[in-house]
Amino acid sequence: MSDESPRQPGVLRRGGAFLVIGALAFVLDAAVFNLLTFGVTGEGPMYDSPVWSKSIAIAVATVFTYVGNRYWTYRSRRIERRLSRYVLFVAVNAAAIGIQLGCLAVSRYVLGLEGIVPDNIAGTFVGQALATGFRFFAYDRWVFRERQPV
Repeated sequence: MSDESPRQPGVLRRGGAFLVIGALAFVLDAAVFNLLTFGVTGEGPMYDSPVWSKSIAIAVATVFTYVGNRYWTYRSRRIERRLSRYVLFVAVNAAAIGIQLGCLAVSRYVLGLEGIVPDNIAGTFVGQALATGFRFFAYDRWVFRERQPV
């Protein structure tokens, strides 16, 4: 765990890099989700299964974010116990995926909102914004935590 304050350059650099990776992952997530759910005609191959198509989109974007964050955002951190970090990464992302899918499911199945606009607002914008905030905190605290000197 780092003792850096939010005003220190290391935190600002990591935050900026995290946002760039997140923005690219956002585009990737949205593209995969919309192609699977809505295709090019308005009703794609997984139109009736938006939670599943969002799950696939998130999985693709999650692989991208791991590589980007590990090798760019947190590149300067010496991280020990790599296998445990993968396990933590998967656990954190499972929780984040739950946040994102929960937003989409509530919109589609509880509120009865269906279509490209409500699905994207709930799953892609609101869900991803909440999940991204959670990921930044969790990655910094647990997943890419710097090894402490002995």
